[in-house]
Amino acid sequence: MSNQNSGIGLGSDDAEMKRGPLGRWVNKAIKNPDRAYRSMFYVAMVFFLVTTLFPFYWLLVIALTPNRLISNMGLLPKGFNPAVFIEMFQRVPFHQYMFNSFVLGITTTIIVLLLASLAGYVFGRLRFPGKSLLMLGILAISYFPPAAFLIPLFELFTGNTAISIGFITISSPDLFNTPAPMVFPFSALFLPLSIFILTTFYGQIPDGLEDAARVEGTTRLGALFRVIVPLSAPGVATAGVLTFIAVYNEFFFSFLMNNGEASSWAPIVAGILKYQGQFDTPFNLMAAASIVGVLPVAILVIIAQERIVSGLTAGALKE
Repeated sequence: MSNQNSGIGLGSDDAEMKRGPLGRWVNKAIKNPDRAYRSMFYVAMVFFLVTTLFPFYWLLVIALTPNRLISNMGLLPKGFNPAVFIEMFQRVPFHQYMFNSFVLGITTTIIVLLLASLAGYVFGRLRFPGKSLLMLGILAISYFPPAAFLIPLFELFTGNTAISIGFITISSPDLFNTPAPMVFPFSALFLPLSIFILTTFYGQIPDGLEDAARVEGTTRLGALFRVIVPLSAPGVATAGVLTFIAVYNEFFFSFLMNNGEASSWAPIVAGILKYQGQFDTPFNLMAAASIVGVLPVAILVIIAQERIVSGLTAGALKE
């Protein structure tokens, strides 16, 4: 018996020694699951850091490298030219393009929050037939490709087009090169997500708080903006920040609904493309403009990241 036991023990040791590094790691992970979770977290963190931060690093490398030396580059810049961040404003009025993007983003955010608050109140606090089906239809709009709306919107905003809806006739002036052909499509495309977020938040507010405000003589609209919206501040902030970032980064309508000039309310994307000339393409200036353009949004995300995460996670919980 002792010989058999010793043989069995020896076989187990031999099997353990024959395992490779992966097999030994799996065996330790089974015995200690926290080790596996920690390893998965580190792998995911490294992956997202590389995929997120490396493009910014590469933009910085290209920006600091003189344009004539941008060829067969490695991971380090071929030279050091910080004056590029001054030259980019001298070549193109990039600050005006940034101002246009801020105005478009803020205007769209205000419109979206106002309409989404009204719709969120209806979907979150009122009961009526077909509510779920109507909400599904609103959310389906966000999945439509923007190119599907291009031809009718372009015809609407670029000429004196008359549109008849029943007994109502809308005649549009020439709105090309104005904020309207960008703000209206932005509002329509980014409104469904804000409605969904605010519907979830508004539906969690206790009815007693609204009833108390109604007893004091406040209308439904007054109760919405005096009671429900302040209590749903994380959701409102989340919807506003996400809308602003989406509008600030939008490319399709921003590029097609203006002539690319700063005086025509063209946003940042047109400013970056403005550096490209007929005979040369200053990649260093375009990279520097991209860095300067993305900095406000990066700072906004860093400041509001906790509120965004808390807003999205709080809206997913039912009390």
